[in-house]
Amino acid sequence: MDTGPGKPSTPDLPDYIVNPLESQSPERLEQVVEYAANLAAWKRAKRKHDLEQKRAEEEIDGQELEDLEDRGISIDPTDYEDVPASGAYITIKETKPDYHYYYWQWRDGKSWKNEYIGPVNPRED
Repeated sequence: MDTGPGKPSTPDLPDYIVNPLESQSPERLEQVVEYAANLAAWKRAKRKHDLEQKRAEEEIDGQELEDLEDRGISIDPTDYEDVPASGAYITIKETKPDYHYYYWQWRDGKSWKNEYIGPVNPRED
């Protein structure tokens, strides 16, 4: 007896997502696919925008970069062991009141990574 094409294997998704999908028509499932693809693209674009905005707000300006170079501090991420060559930027962190330090900052998956560069005011070293 021919039972027709086999049902696709269930993806590793929670039951609250899979169960309602199984009761939908092929046409409705195609709408779900289109919406899910559009939603994923929107979320990627929003994440990129949010990261760019955070960088624009936190990244030091050109004068501060020049000041670091004048002090003999490299602003090239490849000169630092753990800093990625792209995506990292220099920011200022306040570790405690009135103590400001330069750090490399970059996104690593879902978390942020930092690497110490030096004090903003050389007397804080």
